[in-house]
This record gives sequence, C-alpha cells and structure tokens, in this order.
Amino acid sequence: MSEVITEYRNESTKDIDLLSTLDMVKKMNEEDKLVALVVGEESENIAHAIDIIAKQFLKGGRLFYFGAGTSGRLGILDASESVPTFSVSSDMIQGIIAGGDKAIRESVEGAEDDFEAGYEDAKNLNDKDVAVVISASGNPKYLLGVLKRAEEINAKTIGVTCNSKGRIAEEVGLVICCEVGPEVIAGSSRLKAGTAQKMILNMLSTGAMIKIGKTYENFMIDLQAVNEKLKDRAIRIVAQIAEVSHTDALAMLLKCDWEIKTAIVSLVLGLNVEQSKEELKKHRGVLRLLLNKQTV
Repeated sequence: MSEVITEYRNESTKDIDLLSTLDMVKKMNEEDKLVALVVGEESENIAHAIDIIAKQFLKGGRLFYFGAGTSGRLGILDASESVPTFSVSSDMIQGIIAGGDKAIRESVEGAEDDFEAGYEDAKNLNDKDVAVVISASGNPKYLLGVLKRAEEINAKTIGVTCNSKGRIAEEVGLVICCEVGPEVIAGSSRLKAGTAQKMILNMLSTGAMIKIGKTYENFMIDLQAVNEKLKDRAIRIVAQIAEVSHTDALAMLLKCDWEIKTAIVSLVLGLNVEQSKEELKKHRGVLRLLLNKQTV
C-alpha cells in the first residue's frame, strides 16, 4: 500500500480544539492560503490537460469526471454548472460518483473500493473521450477500474490528486498533483485537498470552453438566459460587444430567442437572424473567428 500523505497530522493545528473560535478560523484560513500557491505550481500540467480536453471536444469527444466521496461530488458540481454557463449538452461534460446518485447526498460504504464498479461505470467511454479521475489520496480501487477500462478503449486519462505516491499517479496519462500538505483535521480531505480539486476542475472546464470558442474576450456568450438575472446579463453582454444601447440589445435578443451570439452578429454585421445563424455555423460557432477573422 502506498504512503497516504493525506492522512498525515498537521503539526500547526494540534491545539485547534483549544483555540478560540476566532483563532480557529484564522488558523484554517492560513492553511487555505497555501492551496492557491500549490495549484499554481501545477500550471503547466493544468494547461496541458486543458489542451487535451479541448482537442478531444473538437473531435466530438466528451469529458467525464470520476471520483468517490468529496472528489466525486466536486466533479458532478463542475459538470452540472458547465451546462447553463456554456450552453453545452449534459452529455458533453459528465460527473460520475462511486456508489451512484445516492452517493451525492450520503456516504455509500465501500464504494471507493469497488474496482469492478469503476470498470462498469467507465463502459460509456469511447476513444474520443477524456476521463478525469479525481482523488486526494490517489488510491481508490474504483478509479483504478475506470482507468483500466479507459486504457482498453484508448480514451485520454488525466489524474487530479494530492498524493504523488498514489496509484493514480502511476496509471494515468497525465498527472496534476497538488500536495497541499496535511489537513487542519487529519484525513479530512474535503478541506484543502477539496479546495485544490475545485480550483483545478474550474480551470479544466473553463479553459477548454475558452479554447473551443465558448467565450468572447471574457464574456460568457453562450450562457442560457433562463431567468431574469441571466437575461439582464445577456442584454449587457450584447450591448457591450455590439456597442449598442440596452434597448437595442433587448430588441435583438427577443428576435433571436435570446441567442447572444446570433444577436451580436446581427447587430455588428447588419444581418438578419437566419443569415447570422448561417454565418456562425460557417465559423463553427466561434464569435471571435467571425468578427475578427482570427484563427483560434
């Protein structure tokens, strides 16, 4: 069995149960400050992972997050939030947790130790897909099952872990390892390890979406305007990019059924709705490519 770094005791928090509430909070915050620094040290690997995912997306591939416990829930969170943010289908980015949907809300004993379940859950993968396995300890047999199946069908694999000595680090195609050090409470990897994983998953999904043209500058141009807050955001985005009034932006969005990119193209290029949709289709839906004639 490999050394489990995530189980080490944190020397600086041995007295945490004796501290005042304020000092307890300060101690936890001091530990959290270390996370971003450690994640930053993995920038090259994270960038490489983003490029892999974006490349597979452009081939029609999908991104799958696999994890157990906290790691699995973080994968599901990132996958589910990508759908409304970037208007992608729920098939394009999927989160799968050991133990099934029940494990999203409660612990399923032994789920992370089930190699066969991991292998079975990964049977949906094909050779265009990317499997990201997430684990603080890097040792769940469930994830080793996922990796076994991914290897058989030649899917790309990426590991997000906090333990360079874990099995995942040995088995995946690309490792992103952020050793954040012992947790404030020994073994509670939902703390610093979970924060590191959340940061990394945010970068993987957001970075890949940027690379395939799902943003324009730093605007969220593919969001689904499904409520008043998002409709207001859509109006502001169209108004700023097309350099028109909010009134004109709203009028065009109503004509375009709240499709932000279509509204922008119509306003900037003076095209009708159908012509704008056709131009976007010709340019793979990439607004930057259409408006600026730049290769992405």
